[in-house]
Parts: sequence; structure tokens; C-alpha cells
Amino acid sequence: MLELDAIDKKILKVLQENGRVTTKELAAKIHLSNTPVYERVKKLEKSGVIRKYKAEIDPEKIGKGTIVFIMASMNKHTKDVVENFKKQLMSFPEVMEFYYISGNHDVMLKVMVADMHEYKTFIEEKLSNVENIYQFQSIFAISGERKSVFEI
Repeated sequence: MLELDAIDKKILKVLQENGRVTTKELAAKIHLSNTPVYERVKKLEKSGVIRKYKAEIDPEKIGKGTIVFIMASMNKHTKDVVENFKKQLMSFPEVMEFYYISGNHDVMLKVMVADMHEYKTFIEEKLSNVENIYQFQSIFAISGERKSVFEI
């Protein structure tokens, strides 16, 4: 784990709010000169604290406004089986997130589709054909919020 000081934390907060901010704008926001800010950002990137920069897309605007959480159970739980299971599920464009979990189920998926018809097709043509899955439960999101900034 990398030791983060107050300046690193400020940099990360600003970058989470706007990953396209320039070094000059970032330096002004945290009251530091350009060169140290640039060097700190590069250090955070190189260490893996900052993994990548990406755009946040509104699912409603691209026709993927139905969010479904799927709780699934597996027949086998060896490391290789779980990795192959994850790889297969994550290859489906509808699956946005995969979590190997504890509790009554083994896996939780976040799936995004246009509507119930597309979800039905996903279940029938993809999920039901995945090896090692023996049951699943669907939970449909009515509404939701997501933090855009992870507090450090």
C-alpha cells in the first residue's frame, strides 16, 4: 500500500471529479506549482493508485437503463473454475461488474440492458448456458445513486 499524504489525497479527489483536468488547473486547485503536481500524478499512476482515466456514460442515454443484480450459485469453487467462470461472464457485454462473494450465493453480477426483453434474451441465450452455474436470482434496481468520488 502506498503512503498518501494530504496533497496526494487532494490530487486524487480532483482527478476523480474531473479526469480531464490539466496539470495547470490541478495545480491551481490544490495551491501547488505545476512541476510537483505533475510528478505526483505520475507517481500515483506508476504505483497503480490511479489505474486509468475514463468517461462516465449515462446508461439511459445509450439505451441501457435497466440495471439487474444477479446472485448466482456455482457447482464447483476451485480457483481455476472461478477464474474461468468470471472470464466467461465478463465476456458478455451486458455484464458490467463481477464479484465473488460470501453468503447464500457465490457470485454477484451487475447487468445493464435496455429492457425486460433484452434481459430475457440474456438469460435464455447466455447466462443459462454458462457451465457450473446451478441457480441464480435476479434483483431489479428501481433507482440508485453512485458516488463519483471515493473518499480517501
